[in-house]
Amino acid sequence: MSNRTSGQTLADNIKVRNFFEKQGTKNSLVHRFIAGVTLRDAFLVAKEYRDERYLCAFDLLGENVLGPEDAEKSVQAYLELIRQMSIFSVDSYLSLKLSSLGLDISVELARENLHRLTEEARTRGEIFIQVEAEGSAVIGKILQIVADEHRLYSHLGTVAQAYLRRTDKDLSLLIKEKIPIRLTEGSLSEPPIAAFQSKSDIDVAFRKHMYFLLEHGLHPAIGTHDPELINVAKKFIKQHNIPADSYEFEMLYGVKRDLQQQLLKEGHAVRVYLPFGMSWYPHFSRRLAASGFSLGTLFGK
Repeated sequence: MSNRTSGQTLADNIKVRNFFEKQGTKNSLVHRFIAGVTLRDAFLVAKEYRDERYLCAFDLLGENVLGPEDAEKSVQAYLELIRQMSIFSVDSYLSLKLSSLGLDISVELARENLHRLTEEARTRGEIFIQVEAEGSAVIGKILQIVADEHRLYSHLGTVAQAYLRRTDKDLSLLIKEKIPIRLTEGSLSEPPIAAFQSKSDIDVAFRKHMYFLLEHGLHPAIGTHDPELINVAKKFIKQHNIPADSYEFEMLYGVKRDLQQQLLKEGHAVRVYLPFGMSWYPHFSRRLAASGFSLGTLFGK
């Protein structure tokens, strides 16, 4: 069973969900992957990381809103997060999905809501906003919105997924627009026509895109927890004398902490994504599955 499939199994299992949601972040497994429920929780975790010289990104969990009212709630939550970041965590940035701003309702709603956030970010010290990748069916819409908004607000970036077959073309266009890019392997289930299916093919694509970004991108972010890919990146960086302040490694809270520490000690910039919020369970279930957790572990089967 793949991590994607096992993650869905955990997400759909009511017994497991009730068990973890009852305990919340008091449960050590939950706290390992979730930085908290409230803004205060997330900022306290961020302070601990920043004291150790890590960079941080805030990921307010929740996506695929059902109507304009829910999208507006997300916008208000992001606006408050931006305001608080400008006070307590000025060197961090905000990560968000356009589906949380209403992309599934209409492109124009998502576009308008993103512009509201970039305007607030501008007034609060030009806080950087990273627009996350989503399914292949909406990637074109996302990249068009990002490109249009980036012309108005340059402190805006997005994510490229190595496993998508279209990424070669997307990277060329994004770099031409001077849009900062975070490269990831890709985690959603996609059909073979849209994405590479084997890890070996994905790794080949990741290395190719990573080399391209390190040479031509604007402060690219290498988003992987794979030690082999990270070693390949470090070797390329050393061989090409790429300055340490021109790229960063980005990893998830609670994942490969020892590897994060090693990179930091070696002088690389490391940014940790801090997922938090009331809608934490779907993210938690995916991370739990990826860590090799099984239902038998919990219920003794």
